[in-house]
Amino acid sequence: MKRTLVIGDIHGGLKALRQVLERAVVTNEDTLIFLGDYVDGWSESPQVIDFLMEVSRTNECIFLRGNHDELLLDWMLNDNKNIDEGMWFKHGGKATVLAYSCVTNEKKHIHMEFLRSLKDFYLDEQNRLFIHAGFTNINGVEHEYFPRMFYWDRSLWEMALALNESFPKDSLYYPKRFTLYDEIYIGHTPVTKINEIVPINKACVWNVDTGAAFMGPLTLMDIDTKQFWQSEPLYELYFNEKGRN
Repeated sequence: MKRTLVIGDIHGGLKALRQVLERAVVTNEDTLIFLGDYVDGWSESPQVIDFLMEVSRTNECIFLRGNHDELLLDWMLNDNKNIDEGMWFKHGGKATVLAYSCVTNEKKHIHMEFLRSLKDFYLDEQNRLFIHAGFTNINGVEHEYFPRMFYWDRSLWEMALALNESFPKDSLYYPKRFTLYDEIYIGHTPVTKINEIVPINKACVWNVDTGAAFMGPLTLMDIDTKQFWQSEPLYELYFNEKGRN
């Protein structure tokens, strides 16, 4: 049976990605939607990108852009206007730079093309939006004035968390951003920040970042049934590394 599966932030954790695909018994029939942040954290960022390109040859795949993916591309292009190197290194960039020191220039160029090809968002035929972080325009993603918000915004998730569940959707005060799409799938802000390690649904937003960069597992979820599978926590798979902890 063909499924559409969404995968949260990987952050260089190839072992977890392989494990969660095996646990979900993913076949070539399945469509895979990756929410971005493939790099920065654990030691296998280049190998994750290689693996994603390999999977795209056997499965229908949608690859979204995360903020860490943009940072890596900027670094590869020597475009430093958006990079605070100290901050980037503190948040996983150091492991990525070390990993790429062993990668050939030819492969780096291939990875740059992959990073350039990433999508800002994906809207399916059932009005379900997939995006790394969020958006700020009350009329939706097609009207966003600041495209970088697609992979840097946190206000969408923060508003979803703060919204009283009893607040009527037909109220003039109900946040318009939550009325535009039937469902919104995001990563970017790990649910471990609210002491959770499973996908969390607030308003119409599903957050699938379960903290793989830190102390949580990597999560893959069937968007139709809401069944999900998880890897072991990545600090156990990479027991001799710090990740972003």
